[in-house]
Amino acid sequence: MTVLKEAGLEKVNDDIFYAEAFEDVIRRTSGYLEAGYPIHFTGPSGVGKTSLALYIAKKRKRPVMLMHGNHELSNKDLIGSYTGYSSKKVIDNYIHSVYKKDEKVSETWKNGRLLEAVKNGYTLVYDEFTRSKPSTNNLFLSILEEGILPLYGTKHSQPFIKVHPEFSVLFTSNPEEYAGVYQTQEALLDRLITIPLQPLGQSEEAVIVSKKTGIDETEAKNVTAFVSRLRESCKKKGNEGPSLRASIMIALLAAKADLPIKGDNEEFQQLVMDIVWYQVRKAFEKETDSKVQNVILSECKKI
Repeated sequence: MTVLKEAGLEKVNDDIFYAEAFEDVIRRTSGYLEAGYPIHFTGPSGVGKTSLALYIAKKRKRPVMLMHGNHELSNKDLIGSYTGYSSKKVIDNYIHSVYKKDEKVSETWKNGRLLEAVKNGYTLVYDEFTRSKPSTNNLFLSILEEGILPLYGTKHSQPFIKVHPEFSVLFTSNPEEYAGVYQTQEALLDRLITIPLQPLGQSEEAVIVSKKTGIDETEAKNVTAFVSRLRESCKKKGNEGPSLRASIMIALLAAKADLPIKGDNEEFQQLVMDIVWYQVRKAFEKETDSKVQNVILSECKKI
């Protein structure tokens, strides 16, 4: 999916490639948003949470802002901060014998992304919000409950601003067992409509890969079947394994390199090895590198 960035806003184009696969979720979620409820998509990495959230946000016909969660995110990032000083000089020498000079120095304020979205009624997509500290996400409690954004420590004369009536927010998150994820406060989750997203079936994934990369649907099925087999092997070891992203990367890079999608082609074998190695290696952490390589090549040769 292509995302064009302009002045901090995110504009999503029309090439959503799996709207049909999530048609029911899109319909329900759009209704919840219009009724004023925030949405939370949760599920394993690569299932398409962010793309789906951006697509639904775009359908609202409002400016869309994308914000990524991380442990360093602070109130200053969300609300804004003073970024320095600006000065203005006025020199009056209208009368030759009289010289006047007036200089004013003032602090320069820059709005944070959350303040900008709340103030102007944007649709905010807060991606992987559980990677931010719960103390930072506490700001959303006031936004979702009282309809205000507190202006903590900003030197503003007003203690808060009212939330624009068109403001909406979609959250996405990975399961709590993922590395770098904080446990979200129940008070926030209680205010969200949480919708779990599960991996798509092979046939649905194949359609997505074909539309996203332009390869033939039969070849796309071969790629997604290969990744799916590896995924199942990894799940037996307690790991998610390669996701839909891996299928898209394999198909896209093979097409760009004009490689045949055939398991007996050595260049194609090396390509898939480079892409899926890390995820499979994590699942088979107790095995040797040669064993992991054999697992990948064995499944690849079935293409």
